[in-house]
Amino acid sequence: MFSNKKIAVAMSGGVDSSYVAMFYKEAGAEVFGITGLMTSDEASLEVVKNSKAVCDFLGIGHYVVDLSDSFEKEVIDYFKNSYKQGLTPNPCVVCNRKIKWGKLKDFAMNSLGADFFATGHYAKLQKEADGYKLYHAKDEKKDQLYVLCCLTQEDFDRTLFPMGDIDKNTAKQACLEKNLPCKNSKESQDICFIPRPDTTKKFLIRALGEKEGDFVDINTKKIRGKHSGFYLYTTGQRKGIGLSNPEPLYVTGTDACRNIVYVGLKNNLYTASLEICDVNIQQERYKNSEFRAMVKVRYNTTPKPARVITTGNTAKIFFDEPESSITPGQACAIYDEKNTFLIGGGWICKKI
Repeated sequence: MFSNKKIAVAMSGGVDSSYVAMFYKEAGAEVFGITGLMTSDEASLEVVKNSKAVCDFLGIGHYVVDLSDSFEKEVIDYFKNSYKQGLTPNPCVVCNRKIKWGKLKDFAMNSLGADFFATGHYAKLQKEADGYKLYHAKDEKKDQLYVLCCLTQEDFDRTLFPMGDIDKNTAKQACLEKNLPCKNSKESQDICFIPRPDTTKKFLIRALGEKEGDFVDINTKKIRGKHSGFYLYTTGQRKGIGLSNPEPLYVTGTDACRNIVYVGLKNNLYTASLEICDVNIQQERYKNSEFRAMVKVRYNTTPKPARVITTGNTAKIFFDEPESSITPGQACAIYDEKNTFLIGGGWICKKI
């Protein structure tokens, strides 16, 4: 099927993308690696170095695309501005949409003449009568549909996700047997532009400074203490609050205009409904309609049953049971009622 086809593999130098490159080379395709240089720091340069080492080992070409200006504007500035507005961002979702399936795929197709664009994401892509659909990966622990919820039918065209049909251990073992340079590589970080041991808090203090404000009890409206900036806290957070109370206190929300961080008890975190904006619906039949679905409000949680109403570029979601820690700014992924494929997603703008 892929014999004599030109396949660009988005390379990070890790196990997943290395396995993909090896997989298509062994399938007879003309494979080359393509790596986006996202920043000029040591971590980004290490990604380029590791990617080239794998490509050299496999005997395939390797191209580096300087995307640092676009990444700064589309991802890092978005990240900082979101916190500044009292939102909790999801840079991976934005990067996938605007950088990987924006600049990187465009360069692979239009400048390098690739027939397909392949990545190491754990997802299954199938073309059906009503268009492309993303199904959950075989490896449930690595499934990445959530971070792909803002991709479109156009993005799916000529995209390949071979990792959807295998598990991580199989990929690791295959790389080990072939002695690929990636065999001992570490897992990628959640936020690539904040490399360890740096932290999000330190990054935000450097970017936004410190600004003393009040912790306010959501139930009593009384001031409970002082903090160094509302943007250093996110809904559902328990650690790092530093307030004594008979029962654990959680961040229930923030007020960016008044620099207030609201705190409350665990039961204060639950919300039954929300609205999402900039909605991306991947199948036409779910646009401007009402349907049952499974909905995921953050990466590290499970989808929950809900009723969804889509109208234009917004959607209202009504959970069967209240959901914890609904966080404005986070991505919200919508799956079919049986939780087998992705319908789309958007950005949580408010609780309703």
